[in-house]
Amino acid sequence: MPETTVRSSSSTSSPRSSQLLRAPRSLAGWPRVAAAVLALCAASAALAQVTVTEPWVRGTVGGMKATGAFMQISAKADTRLVGAASPVAKVVEIHEMAMVDNVMRMRAVAALPVAAGKPVELRPGGYHVMLIDIVRPLEAGTTVPITLTFEGSNGRRETVEVKAEVRPLAAGAPRGHGSAGHSK
Repeated sequence: MPETTVRSSSSTSSPRSSQLLRAPRSLAGWPRVAAAVLALCAASAALAQVTVTEPWVRGTVGGMKATGAFMQISAKADTRLVGAASPVAKVVEIHEMAMVDNVMRMRAVAALPVAAGKPVELRPGGYHVMLIDIVRPLEAGTTVPITLTFEGSNGRRETVEVKAEVRPLAAGAPRGHGSAGHSK
């Protein structure tokens, strides 16, 4: 089963935040320290709002320099997928495939909205994470680490680290999943 790890970061950190975790010089400060620790724990839990399930990558053969990564993403609060990275590719982008004038076109998008409670399916023929300029062939049965970056409506960023299973080149939809569609 693929692993998912969540890390949160905030662009609003202050130098004083590290001081809150130091032991007070007297017992009089303990209630304030305990309240600060509880607030930090609650804020950290509130940021862990994104769930990624069934991540997989289409395998490659020698000479192939690009492939797609697919998964289901859900969130408890409105967020946006704003970036991705992987050590197996020099460039990683969020892509959309769509019909334009009766021609299927693929293009990079700056962000992919994920509405609260409305899962988004990244799948072949739709939204996906594009791994470009792959550094080595991706063989079925191995795993690919991918770091996804999400940004909440409050501007805070959260990273989700995924280990995606590499499936055979001919792989289509994930096992046990139909075409549930995707949202914009």
